[in-house]
Amino acid sequence: MRIFKRLYLFILKSFLPVFAMTFFIVLFIVLMQFLWRFIDDLVGKGLGMDVLGELFFYAAVTMVPMALPLAILLASLMTFGNLGERSELTAIKASGISLLKVMKPLIILVMLIAIGAFFFQNDILPKAQVKMYTLLFSMRQKSPEVEIPEDVFYDQIPGYSLFVKSKNRETGVLYNTMIYDVSKGGDNSTILLADSARLAFTKDMRYLYLHLFTGEEFENLREQRSLDRNVPFRRETFFDKEILIPFDANFNRLDEGGMRKQYVGKNIAELRSTIDSLNVRIDSIGSDYAFDLKASAFRGLDAPNFYDRNEAQEEARRRRELSVVNFQDNFQVEEDVNRETDAVSDADGKMAYEKERIKPLSFDSLFNALKPAEQSEIYADAKNINKSRTMEMEYRALSISEEKRSIRRHGIELIKKFTLSVACIIFFFIGAPLGAIIRKGGLGTPLVISVLLFLVYYIIDNTGYKMARDGHIAVWFGIWLSTFILLPLGVFVTYKAMNDSAVFNKDLYLNLVRKLLGLGESRHVPLKEVIINNISAEKGAGMLARSYAHASYWLTHNPFPISYKEYWSGGYDAEAISRMGEELDSTVNYLSDSRNLKLLAAIEDIPVVNNLWIYHPVPERLKWLRISLAIFFPVGVLLYLAGLLYGRVLHRQFMKVQSQTLTALCRI
Repeated sequence: MRIFKRLYLFILKSFLPVFAMTFFIVLFIVLMQFLWRFIDDLVGKGLGMDVLGELFFYAAVTMVPMALPLAILLASLMTFGNLGERSELTAIKASGISLLKVMKPLIILVMLIAIGAFFFQNDILPKAQVKMYTLLFSMRQKSPEVEIPEDVFYDQIPGYSLFVKSKNRETGVLYNTMIYDVSKGGDNSTILLADSARLAFTKDMRYLYLHLFTGEEFENLREQRSLDRNVPFRRETFFDKEILIPFDANFNRLDEGGMRKQYVGKNIAELRSTIDSLNVRIDSIGSDYAFDLKASAFRGLDAPNFYDRNEAQEEARRRRELSVVNFQDNFQVEEDVNRETDAVSDADGKMAYEKERIKPLSFDSLFNALKPAEQSEIYADAKNINKSRTMEMEYRALSISEEKRSIRRHGIELIKKFTLSVACIIFFFIGAPLGAIIRKGGLGTPLVISVLLFLVYYIIDNTGYKMARDGHIAVWFGIWLSTFILLPLGVFVTYKAMNDSAVFNKDLYLNLVRKLLGLGESRHVPLKEVIINNISAEKGAGMLARSYAHASYWLTHNPFPISYKEYWSGGYDAEAISRMGEELDSTVNYLSDSRNLKLLAAIEDIPVVNNLWIYHPVPERLKWLRISLAIFFPVGVLLYLAGLLYGRVLHRQFMKVQSQTLTALCRI
């Protein structure tokens, strides 16, 4: 037990510093991405460092769901990569401790982090998002700082445009100043010209104070119209003039109540309550719309009758059953029920009588009897009615779609309370086994692999989120899509790491590709230091001679090139190729126990013969498919050309089998 305690303590000490470092690095990177995204709303507003620091703090808190899974992935990769690179993981496994036991303390730690992430998503994140978005919207509404440039019209003051020819930066005096006051409209503008001026704010920071020296003022006295030729105006010459321009330069925080009502400011209980309320509201609105649509009367058609005789009789029967409970009022209730039943029957009979008595007239005959002008008027009325009804239906559909969109947004936020915890666990079971497999520490390889995996996760997650938000797929499927895709990867990598499988062995995948594509696969016949079974020269010579004869026979009966008809009639003999490959493997395996270096070199050059599907693309039992491919000219020709290419390689292999078996016979 002491060994395991020390081992667990060692693993934790190796993981925690790396995790803390990677978490803050990733958090800083995503915070910089947030800063570049909203830089236009922050620059030039004269905001204090306390306000900016508060915004960055809440932004960092809201970025934790993005930074935490990536930090766990990178930290687990680096930790187990360092252990593998320093051969510490090999020593631990050599002592009989499995990889799962090595990961045990970190599994418990990640589980605790996942539980904490759930409560963070439910309790802390909504409050941080409310404060962050409230601050951000408040900053967007704040007026920019007044920094009037030289020789350029400055229009950042609402309703005013200022022009300054030059200014003294030490004293703050503005020279050759021109002010256009268009706050009352462009046609009622006031123009002020001054040789010099001073600009300042009032103490409450709600007005701009302009002190003008030696100038003139021009003002229209009445509203200018397009038909007016002469517009009276007022001209004033002044030597000293003071004006106030409304300009609120204070930072006013918005109320957080409005943001708390949004989906980003609610916890699980509030989200579920809102979703239930919205569903009830949509059902109610839909029922009202359906009732209005059914009750609408159209030209030439009567309004539907909602009086259902069966429903009325069912209600009467229910009241009759309930009346048994109170025996005293039984007779009175029975009389009421019978009266209602009779009324239903009378109404039914009256309706049938009215239908028989009043027969609807033919609409076409009535319409054709009208004058052309009246018919045109009816067409116009019908068109207007159709247009108005279409606009009404579109408005109703839009209102319901907005409600459904709100439900989807609340549903997405509800499911995201759980996805962070699951993502942390999945990324750990991807990162730790990958680190044990690749055995590369530091920030190089682990960082590249982590970024690539996280990019895949982010793209899939963002795609699922947008499709769920727009209603293209179910909300639960869109939000859990990234988890469904990455979970099998985590299981696969963990299984491979626990069984010491060579997942990243380049030669393994190259040999597989060569085998699938039929590329040249070379043999490797090493010299054995210890030989248990000595070979027989006569037996070896017989095996080589048999292989030589079979190769010669095959070359004689399978000339190159094969015709298009022969290729689609059966292609190359698959059984003969398979037998030849097995026979050559058996011969080489037997002769590999020889101590003759020249013989080993000769059999090492014997090619590997594999039976590929391109030699006979369609099995014998699927004759209809073979005929179809042969007749379908483009596909048939392409496969035939590929078959010729691989057939040339096959013939060269058999020719090399001839030469190498003959060489081995001479050296045995």
